[in-house]
Amino acid sequence: MATQFTLGKNERLKSRKLIEQLFKSGKSFNAFPFRVFYLSQPSLFPLQFGTGVSNRNFKKAVDRNRIKRLTKEAWRLQKNILEESLKANNKSLSVFLIYTQKELPDYKTIYDKTGLILKKLIKIINETDSSNT
Repeated sequence: MATQFTLGKNERLKSRKLIEQLFKSGKSFNAFPFRVFYLSQPSLFPLQFGTGVSNRNFKKAVDRNRIKRLTKEAWRLQKNILEESLKANNKSLSVFLIYTQKELPDYKTIYDKTGLILKKLIKIINETDSSNT
């Protein structure tokens, strides 16, 4: 059976309380051109995702929306490896990506960087799992 590449309503990070908690008590790292915030917490869904672009760097909403659209698409196509790792470890994760570069990106750059971010998150999950046992 073919794998479904979806980004459903339940997988989107929309709760203001959860996003504030993510920025306040979550951990972060840089993977240029993104700043990644993540928080492992009990949730109904194994993986929730959100993205943002600075209003300071991109004045036009068209540009901000394009970057967010490209980021969501790259995440949607590659997130399955992270979801499988989370299900295997019986964990859940909330992730928020903020685009920090000042130039408009191309899709290939975002796709590659999103893949690197996912691999780093898997590594972090496996490290915390091995340290707990």
